[in-house]
Amino acid sequence: MSITFYYNPMSSASRVQLTLAELDIPHEKVFVDLQAKDQRKPEFLKLNPNGKIPTIVIDGQPMFESIAIQIYLGERFGVERGLWPALGSREHMQALTWLCWAQVSLGGPLFTYMHNTSEWFPPEARNAKQAETALAEVQNSLQILDARIGEVGNIVHDKWTLVDSDVWSVLGWGLQMAKIDTAKYANLNNWLERGKKRPAGCAMMEAEKPAH
Repeated sequence: MSITFYYNPMSSASRVQLTLAELDIPHEKVFVDLQAKDQRKPEFLKLNPNGKIPTIVIDGQPMFESIAIQIYLGERFGVERGLWPALGSREHMQALTWLCWAQVSLGGPLFTYMHNTSEWFPPEARNAKQAETALAEVQNSLQILDARIGEVGNIVHDKWTLVDSDVWSVLGWGLQMAKIDTAKYANLNNWLERGKKRPAGCAMMEAEKPAH
């Protein structure tokens, strides 16, 4: 088996990098210099015609879109490691549900809020009303997530899974960058702290250092 992972630090590729670390799967990393437009080079576009990261090639077959990659890695490598529910189980239904929920219902408003409040974007590109609406949606999603963790222990069930790792990687960065206060979400905060203590988190931070 061969795996080549095309990445750039501080991007959605971080989610996949953390999953690979959790699974402890040997793989080759290829740094894609976005400023140098490596993602638009013909050889990369053959792998991903969108010219985006993350992109992964497994046994010669390329994949793109982070959520698709996460599901594939979970189903192929995660079950035997206890990090992904067995295909067809009730827990498998929950894993797919919450993984997609985090991408759309939580991640969408979170990045909309950041777009309309962050200094990374010019003032003329920001919209205060959109930021207000997005923040309300984020807070509602955080409340839902807090309740879910309080009910079952983590996101899918009582044990940590790749779904937890995926959502943790997004929130660990997003909440800090968006400067969203989570003080009232005790279950969520305890869960975030558990994620910080996992060895794969340290491995990801080390792995995200540019190759040059």
